Amino acid sequence: MGNGDEEEGAAVEPQKKGSKMIIYLSAAVVLVVAIGVGGYFMFSGGSSKPASSVAVKVVPKGPPQFLALNPPFVVNFEGSGQARFLQVGVQLMAYDSKAIEVAKDEQPVIRNALVMLFSDQKEKDLLSRSGKEKLRAEALTAVQHIVKQRYKGPGIKALYFTSFVMQ
Repeated sequence: MGNGDEEEGAAVEPQKKGSKMIIYLSAAVVLVVAIGVGGYFMFSGGSSKPASSVAVKVVPKGPPQFLALNPPFVVNFEGSGQARFLQVGVQLMAYDSKAIEVAKDEQPVIRNALVMLFSDQKEKDLLSRSGKEKLRAEALTAVQHIVKQRYKGPGIKALYFTSFVMQ
């Protein structure tokens, strides 16, 4: 029996050393992964903070000011092989009263550009929300270009459709 006990003890001894080694290696791997994940979040979080602080610096001063382009635009456009009509109410928004004044002075030019843009649309494009958003973005770009020719300040920041009727 003594011989059998020695053999069992010898066999148990290497298993304990092997299991301790596995525990140490597992702990080391977990530690390395934790350090890597922590570093990732620390450095990625740090880089996003300056981007948001830059956006905060661009925040306009003062309340927004609006200019309604009255009367609403009424244009005909192509749809289903027949003439269709589109009526669009538009308002411009700026944070600078000077930009609003320039837009008032340039209203004939702005209205002409928007009439041309609206009448160039296709019915299938205007049926979806994304099509209307695309048209709104194009209209804003056109207005910003016109105002920027006379005024080098912040200019028009947004254009809103206050009504949108297709017939």
